[in-house]
Amino acid sequence: MKKSSLLLIATASLAGLALTGCTGSQAPGASDGSPTPGGTLTYASGDAEPTCLDPHVGGNYPQALVSTQYLESLVSRDASGTIIPWLADSWQVSDDGLSWDFTLRDGVSFTDGTPFDAAAVEANIAHVQNPETGSSTGYLGLQKITSTETVSPLVVRIHLSTPDSALLESLSQPWVAIESPTALARTLDENCLSPVGTGPFVVSDWVKQDSITLTRNDEYTSPPADAEHSGSAYLDQITWKFIPDSATRYAALQAGEVDVIDNAQPDTIVQADKSGNIQHLDAPRPGASNRIELNAGKAPFNDEHVREAFVRSANVDDAVSSLFFGTAARSTSALSSIEPLGVSRPDLFAYDPDAANTLLDAAGWTARDADGYRVKDGKRLSVVFPVSTNQSIPAEQSVFEQIQATAKETGFDVTLSPMDLSSWYTALGSNAYDAVSAPYTKVGPDVLRFLYHSDGITPAPSGYFANHSQVNDPTLDGYLSAASQTSEADERASLYTDAQNLLLEGYYVLPLYDQQNHYLLGANVEGVRALPTVSTPTFYDAWLN
Repeated sequence: MKKSSLLLIATASLAGLALTGCTGSQAPGASDGSPTPGGTLTYASGDAEPTCLDPHVGGNYPQALVSTQYLESLVSRDASGTIIPWLADSWQVSDDGLSWDFTLRDGVSFTDGTPFDAAAVEANIAHVQNPETGSSTGYLGLQKITSTETVSPLVVRIHLSTPDSALLESLSQPWVAIESPTALARTLDENCLSPVGTGPFVVSDWVKQDSITLTRNDEYTSPPADAEHSGSAYLDQITWKFIPDSATRYAALQAGEVDVIDNAQPDTIVQADKSGNIQHLDAPRPGASNRIELNAGKAPFNDEHVREAFVRSANVDDAVSSLFFGTAARSTSALSSIEPLGVSRPDLFAYDPDAANTLLDAAGWTARDADGYRVKDGKRLSVVFPVSTNQSIPAEQSVFEQIQATAKETGFDVTLSPMDLSSWYTALGSNAYDAVSAPYTKVGPDVLRFLYHSDGITPAPSGYFANHSQVNDPTLDGYLSAASQTSEADERASLYTDAQNLLLEGYYVLPLYDQQNHYLLGANVEGVRALPTVSTPTFYDAWLN
């Protein structure tokens, strides 16, 4: 077996200046600037309130945000992207790549007193893979695991159907974080209300449509290898509020009613940077870029000419520059800019309405109706585009409106349909869309397999399917499958390059920019960082000055 080496530890630093200021929830600060225990930090989220606090169930980003505070993973990732120990101290992989042995951290217990051991890891993998759990993100991450076994109380063995070069990346994510097997034995509804982990905080209360209260775990012993300190967290408590309106969130931060907000609007970020008393933490998500996916599984986008025409009709550059005020850069990649294996193709995504018109003519959309839209065989060139108002901030919705306007000039009738998260999932699940912006976060380039392998057209047990472009290309499947199995870095990089070029040249996606993660913090908040896994903030090292 090949054994992992001990890893150098790197720490992600906070972007922005810590300036003077206070909020009503501050703790007394130490005069020498060292961390001072105590106080309640209030976090205001603009994301949709989770329907379940267990990230095994479903598996979305709002769950990841809050569960980062009370659940922990087997491994983490440092600022350089290197996998580092967390609840697992070390790991070995067999020569054939089909089994992994994880040696677990000793002396760790869940907050209900249940010991953390190999049996607990087995119970969690079984829970994620159980169709009754309704997992999507976690389920996909663990789909190659065929069985597990306890080698000893602190060694668990994982067996795979095929080698998985992304297994450690998948295990670092909050959607497969480790929960108490005692708690998992409760009903699904009970566990959704108060999942039990090993983390620095405990879910002590949840007033739905208002806030979640997280209380410090005084017995905490298991920070990741890149944490700034050991022992329990500094904060006494976190109040996790849900404030959907971005202007209201920012006003609450300015007034000192909350200490941290997420989903900041671009103009708000610019104001905050100029204010001199608000800190800005910019933490783009890993995995996929933010992109519009074109449904190639049905007309009109089952025609590559029409897909390219739509892409050439979208003036994304002007929309991003005018609406994001420099807080986001245009992407021409299917992957996030923080993914080192991402391929950018600016040559494919320039705004070119003349080329769009030529392509549509060649595809037989030569006539226009009285409203100026293209028609073919008596049918208008229509694009149904459901928009999740819980996931797309107002500036992004305005980008879609500008794309709608420029696409109209070449003859596309784009119907933007704003809807809540539940209705949006229903629209996708019923294939009632032609284009969609569906954020998807996963550590590493293997996200491409989740999103664009033909297997991703089949729904997970939750009912969610990830391949919204409905790409069904055996060559692409071959690249993605081979990349997920090889442990050779150069071969893996080459395969992902080939896969991305095929995907981008087929115009299945229209890249926009990185998945945005902008956190604004009051000047009295110290020690906050975004975990280098999926860029969720962690408040373990945080304190109030």
